[in-house]
Amino acid sequence: MIRLNALTDYAVVILAQMTRDPARLVTATQLAEETAVPAPTVAKVLKELAREGVLKSHRGVNGGYVLAGQPEEITVLQIIRALEGPVALTSCVDGSLSDCDVESLCPMRGNWDKVNLAVRSALGSVTLADMAMPMMAFDPPPKAATAPVSG
Repeated sequence: MIRLNALTDYAVVILAQMTRDPARLVTATQLAEETAVPAPTVAKVLKELAREGVLKSHRGVNGGYVLAGQPEEITVLQIIRALEGPVALTSCVDGSLSDCDVESLCPMRGNWDKVNLAVRSALGSVTLADMAMPMMAFDPPPKAATAPVSG
C-alpha cells in the first residue's frame, strides 16, 4: 500500500484553508484555530512548506505565511515532496533516497521508472485548487413510490 504520512494530510488541510484568501498573511496560531490541527503540528508543516518554496514566510511582529503561488499553480506533487521528499515507489527508481543491494542485477529497474513517472505525472496534474474544492453533495436517491395496500 502506498500511504502518505499524517503531516502531508495535515498540510493539504492547512493549505486548503489558506486558499480561501490566498493573499492573506496568516500565523500558525490562526491556522490551528481555523483547522483544528494542533498548533505544534501546524508550525512544523508551515516551516517545511516554506523551506521548500510552497509558502513564503515573513518574519516579525506582523509576520506569518502566505501561499508562494496561486492555488492553481501549486501541485500535490510539490506538497508531497515538501513533506516526504522525492516520490519514489521503490528503492531502484530515479529520485529514490535509498540504495538497492541488487540494483545492477535487477531486470525490473527500468520498468519501475515507468510506473514512478506515471505516479509523479498524476500527482503533478492535481493542484491545491482541486484539493480545496468543496466536495459535491449527493442527493439521496428518491424514495420508491409505494403502491397502496388493498385490504
